Amino acid sequence: MPRITELDVIDLRFPTSREKDGSDAMNPDPDYSAAYVVLRTDAGDGLEGHGFTFTIGQGNEIVCAAIEALRHIVIDRDTAGLFGGMGAFYREVTSPNQMRWIGPEKGVVHLAAAAVLNAVWDLYAKVEGKPLWKLLADMTPEELVAVCDFRYVTDVLTPQEAVERLRARQAGKAEREREMREVGVPAYTTSAGWLGYDDEKIVALTREAIAGGWDHIKIKVGQDVEDDRRRLRVIRDEIGPDRKLMVDANQVWDVDEAIAYVEHLKEFDLWWVEEPTSPDDALGHAAVARAIAPIRVATGEQVQNRIIWKQLMQSDAIGFAQIDAGRLGGVNEAVLVMLLADKFGVPVCPHAGGVGLCELVQHLSILNYISITANLDDVVVEYIDHLHEHFLDPVVIRDGRYIAPRRPGYSAEIHADSLRRFRYPDGPEWAGEPAPALTVSGGE
Repeated sequence: MPRITELDVIDLRFPTSREKDGSDAMNPDPDYSAAYVVLRTDAGDGLEGHGFTFTIGQGNEIVCAAIEALRHIVIDRDTAGLFGGMGAFYREVTSPNQMRWIGPEKGVVHLAAAAVLNAVWDLYAKVEGKPLWKLLADMTPEELVAVCDFRYVTDVLTPQEAVERLRARQAGKAEREREMREVGVPAYTTSAGWLGYDDEKIVALTREAIAGGWDHIKIKVGQDVEDDRRRLRVIRDEIGPDRKLMVDANQVWDVDEAIAYVEHLKEFDLWWVEEPTSPDDALGHAAVARAIAPIRVATGEQVQNRIIWKQLMQSDAIGFAQIDAGRLGGVNEAVLVMLLADKFGVPVCPHAGGVGLCELVQHLSILNYISITANLDDVVVEYIDHLHEHFLDPVVIRDGRYIAPRRPGYSAEIHADSLRRFRYPDGPEWAGEPAPALTVSGGE
């Protein structure tokens, strides 16, 4: 088995703010970015593991610095031992000696851990010659549970219970795998609804989405209620009464403000309201959920670890779990949160609004259906039509569904030319622009 010999970190940024792609009430001008990791090995065929976590520009260099601080955990590791103990490796990466005080399992260090863990899983899948979803789906219940860290969640789910639940879903796995290869997992689109788009662009993109087979459409809200009502009316008129319409506030409201704001939007028959308040406020989400029912609450892209996820589910605060492949501690923690969601009966609808997140979360959703839930009720995975051309194994969307990837790995690898062009701040795309200052809020 190969040995990991080097870890390279790339500050990768795409200038999406120029066209307002990704704009929302909290983030009006994001530049979709990735703290990107390449694990090099001593294999003679150039075998590498690629992984990343997602940010929106300023501060991406801080995550890259945190990744550098984890380098010693990965370098000179024999992959045979590494792959045989991925659960133990998760603890090494997420609880590094002398760094727990700036974590643990939260913030910049956890983002860095996600990038490293994702790269190792990509390498693992490539060594086994399988796409990541298949690598995980082929694991026994005991093997899949062993990659998870159950610390702090055994009061609601123990490893033994998780194994038993997985065993109960073994029947029909081959048929579900065939379904994912041929038909795929349902998706929804956010591409028509960025807050910075004018009505003409919204209408054109909505019509394009309908023609492409999309039945679930989400738009950004939260800056101005009357403007949001106008935009929602435009889209609802285009999509008709039967397609699902969702809104996303990106944490911009206080709890009472969220409840009052949503009251003004109820006439548009919303399926969910996403990120109505702080991602750390489980009880606040529960209060919103009670007040706006039957509209459901969705959240997850900024939920930092399995403990907050446990609390959101325990308090009946969410109707949809929007796990993020870069926010959580890589594949390991994402699998555990999906196991928790299955226990609580919450559909998992991953967040993918960012560079490369579509490529990653498709693997998680496909695994979730094949091995964990055997159920697609109310499941839709986010899709945005941006930046896929930079990936060696871009997503395949057919009739509003993600088709299971076939190429070995985690679909994380970006073309070398794109890495060179969009490397910040010295890549050709950025070299002629002044570097933006890191904005720090504070007193007068």
